[in-house]
Amino acid sequence: MAGMLLLGSRRYSSWSLRGWLAVRLAGLDVTEEVIALKGGGRTTEIHVRSPNRMVPYLQHDGADVWESLAICEYCAEIAPSLWPEDRIVRAHARSISAQMHAGFRPIRQNCSMDVERVAAPLPEISEELAADVALLSRTLKDALLRSGQPTTFLFGDRMTVADCMYAPIAIRIHTFELAVDPVVKLWVRTMLDQPLMREWYALAEAEPAEWRLLY
Repeated sequence: MAGMLLLGSRRYSSWSLRGWLAVRLAGLDVTEEVIALKGGGRTTEIHVRSPNRMVPYLQHDGADVWESLAICEYCAEIAPSLWPEDRIVRAHARSISAQMHAGFRPIRQNCSMDVERVAAPLPEISEELAADVALLSRTLKDALLRSGQPTTFLFGDRMTVADCMYAPIAIRIHTFELAVDPVVKLWVRTMLDQPLMREWYALAEAEPAEWRLLY
């Protein structure tokens, strides 16, 4: 039986993107339902559908899963390759994934995800935001150079949960031209050219134009 993945507007919903990538990488059989986000917690259609009143929300094979990181963990149980095989590397990947889930608030508050926004730097960057960008750059660089040489994705030659969790950050780095290490910029280009990311962009562009007026 097919499951269901509830998402918000693809143009804006960074958390939906994280869960969607993990579900697609794990090959789960789900029907995708997208609800137009209204912003400011006004999307009551989601409130009555999702246990935590947010997206994404996954129903699959008898399981109800909400919160993006929990969905990623669920998908990794079905597709273990979504985490690095090595225990110590996996601990690193889990740590930065949790760090993304709980942190980088200045970036998320000042650089909201909008996949159709024309790339341009912010007119000014506060000290708090600059420090957060620097932390982000170090975090991603450490993962990419863990083996001594830059890897294609954060922990090797294939996408893991860590890449899913930082995918919206790749969009933000590109959109707002954030000052990150060249190694991180290369990862951003790789992520934006990844087939699933390109598909997400195309699906976002195909959403009804009137949804832009709601958010």
